Amino acid sequence: MNHKGTKVILTERLKLRRIELSDADMAFKNWCSDPDVTKFLTWPTHKSPDQTKAIFESWIKEYSRDDYYQWAICFKDTDEVFGTISVVEVREKVDRVEIGYCISKKYWHQGYTSEALAALLPFFFEEVEVNSVCLDHDINNPNSGRVMKKCGLKMDGILRQAAKNNQGIVDIAVYSMTKEDYFKN
Repeated sequence: MNHKGTKVILTERLKLRRIELSDADMAFKNWCSDPDVTKFLTWPTHKSPDQTKAIFESWIKEYSRDDYYQWAICFKDTDEVFGTISVVEVREKVDRVEIGYCISKKYWHQGYTSEALAALLPFFFEEVEVNSVCLDHDINNPNSGRVMKKCGLKMDGILRQAAKNNQGIVDIAVYSMTKEDYFKN
């Protein structure tokens, strides 16, 4: 892979950019403190803005690495932060990245997550030169799977009792797109 680090990516409505410490209060208010947003995630609902700030501080330190990818999802015109999308695992041996995302409940079902994910696919396949992109979701969260399908990922299958999130040990649906899939489209 040809790692590029977290760079600004623009879409029709969105700006994907590095997290800033000044985003912490808005992130806490918009999604980190919402148990509906964190229900299917692997990290707990934040109890205070200080908790969000501490996590953001740790993420910001990682931006010095070229293989670190963590974006704030913002509106292009206002820079309001309402979610994140990031690489949660890099598998160098097979040139694969696994992506995770979450956004404020206020903006669910409006195509923002799909727009953010779709913007990352050209970046990873054309610039970073990955062999594949992978995502998964708790099978009890089918809306996340719809995002993946909308972006052209194919379901590889369901892994039983293969992950743990805030609901406990769960079955996950795994989706991927290979380099061949991407360049066919």
